[in-house]
Amino acid sequence: DSSEGSWSRFAKFYDPIKIGSIDGTDTDPHDKGIVRAQNSEYQPNRHVKGRPECTIFVSRLSLKTTKDTIKDIFSRYGPLRRFRLVKDIVTGMPKGYAFIEYENELDAEEAYCKTNKMNIDGSVIFVDFECERLLKGWRPRRLGGGFGGKKESGQLRFGGRDRPFKKPISLEIQERRDREMRDRSRRARYESKSTRS
Repeated sequence: DSSEGSWSRFAKFYDPIKIGSIDGTDTDPHDKGIVRAQNSEYQPNRHVKGRPECTIFVSRLSLKTTKDTIKDIFSRYGPLRRFRLVKDIVTGMPKGYAFIEYENELDAEEAYCKTNKMNIDGSVIFVDFECERLLKGWRPRRLGGGFGGKKESGQLRFGGRDRPFKKPISLEIQERRDREMRDRSRRARYESKSTRS
């Protein structure tokens, strides 16, 4: 649905077909990853602790980045309740992403705003809120989902912070018409006031 009232730059729920779309209006899958995400079933990890609205997701971390570095940088924005640098269970090596939970929501929002695209250990990081528990229908990248980057056929994913949806042309045209109508109405009111005085 691309009506003016329901369109948003960011996904409000996770629909694989819409996420793979530039403007969020597609109705057919056009990518193997999207089909895989559609056919997959995913339940958020029930063992994850903490409040999702206070949790940020940090990715594109350098493999050299340590827990201490993360703690030092992100604790500048408020007290941390917990954080987890995700590691491969077989090799024990970092996977390049982490989850950080703050004591309160305002601190998480400040870190979300101020740390995205920060350079840490030579890598420009990407920061977003945790989607797994906040976005209904979420599918991780391993199931063909996620937001950013390229997958299989090279299709970009939209609707997230990294790549927001572009406004559908039909909405842009409608907004332009509405703006012109408001301008005409304003001019007419101004001209009628001028002739009265």
